[in-house]
Amino acid sequence: MSVSIYNNPTFTDSPYGLKLQQTFSTAGTFSVTIPTGINRVYAIVIGGGGAGSSQTGGAGGGGAGGYSAGWTYVSNTVTVGAGGVGTNTTAAGNNGNQSIYGMVFAGGGSGGVNGTSGGAAGGATTPATGTVSTISYTGAPFAATSTVGYASGGGGGNGSSGVGGVSTAGGNGYNGGTTNLNGGAGGRGLICGGGAGITTTAVATGGNGGTGDFYAGGTGDTGTGATHGAGGGGAGFLGNGSNASGNTGGNGGLGGGGGGGSGNAGTAGSGGSGAVLLYY
Repeated sequence: MSVSIYNNPTFTDSPYGLKLQQTFSTAGTFSVTIPTGINRVYAIVIGGGGAGSSQTGGAGGGGAGGYSAGWTYVSNTVTVGAGGVGTNTTAAGNNGNQSIYGMVFAGGGSGGVNGTSGGAAGGATTPATGTVSTISYTGAPFAATSTVGYASGGGGGNGSSGVGGVSTAGGNGYNGGTTNLNGGAGGRGLICGGGAGITTTAVATGGNGGTGDFYAGGTGDTGTGATHGAGGGGAGFLGNGSNASGNTGGNGGLGGGGGGGSGNAGTAGSGGSGAVLLYY
């Protein structure tokens, strides 16, 4: 007898004996009411995704928000980190923000780097804007440039895809001037980085956002000239990344997806809001 773990209703993400009771996926700080008699809560906490970069010369995708899960004491407040906001400023993307419930916390993803590099994924804390992640909540070490890890490091090469992990890096941009070019895709994982933007006067194909196990990344834009080539948004823990349009990057999916890089200094995609899921 064969059993598929991908299409079987008996499999669940809920910890054994517990039920998902409350989900918070809007950025901000909120009150939480836990029934009397519940002394411990199992929390999945996801940071906000990083925004893509926006610049002429190749724009890296934003890194995915960090992922943490574990038991905590009961808290009467929860903070959900906002995703980094995409802009049309020629600069690195804005970082995502940290989410926290009780003693379980997750950092935001790094914004896409000002250049061809994708942003690193978030760990327990938000990394400095760049290609090096931070230590995870589980104690897994940070990941350096182009290194697979629990929270993967951002790529450092022209046009290559973001590396994988639980939370993954953004794809890498490419500035080719006059040749047909493809941007790097966001890394594949549980929460995914955004695709990279491309700058060329020929055919520009932005990188697709990374795709997770349940949700898809947005597609990169394809077209000729400077008004095309933005990257798609990465899939979040709770939703799909959005497609790029022209030189405007796609937004990251709900639950920490990274934003897509812009093409030729268009508007970069914003990172997806973080999320907190409470089981008891």
